[in-house]
Amino acid sequence: MKKFLFTIFAMAITLTACGQSNNKNTEDDMKTLVAYFSATGTTEAVAKDLAAVTGGTLYEIKPEVKYTAEDLDWTVKTSRSSVEMQDRNSRPAIMKDLKDADSYDLIYIGFPVWWYTAPTIINSFIETYGFKGKTVIFFATSGGSSIDKANTEFKAQYPEIHWKAGKTLNRASITDIKAWVDSLR
Repeated sequence: MKKFLFTIFAMAITLTACGQSNNKNTEDDMKTLVAYFSATGTTEAVAKDLAAVTGGTLYEIKPEVKYTAEDLDWTVKTSRSSVEMQDRNSRPAIMKDLKDADSYDLIYIGFPVWWYTAPTIINSFIETYGFKGKTVIFFATSGGSSIDKANTEFKAQYPEIHWKAGKTLNRASITDIKAWVDSLR
């Protein structure tokens, strides 16, 4: 019996040492980044809660030139946000200070919905760091729009990324966020 148990134990150690195990890589094992752009602080609050729930690294996507209240006035056609959103090729410059971007397996990207989709600064972030082959999930805040258009547009625009459908998390509690994260598994 001792010899049998020793043999089983030795085989388990050998399989583990060779990288073979019955444990499959799960999202719990993945290094997670919670990146967000927040113009007014609303998305930032949700991002902090999401980072707490996932144990992910919190990272703010910062424009090189901060948005002012006038820049964010979507009712003015010449405001910075309106001009950027009218030109879908606009790529606002961002601070490039994310360390070890390639080390993350799962990336949540949060933003306020502008003109029914993600602000073009999100394109800047994705194009700066790539995330090819990574799993990316959007989350958003909005006064009334859904995240659906951003999910569709970005999946088509960046097919080298493994996309999971994102969600609008307006006034989401920690319990709501945890339930959403658990539903993604």
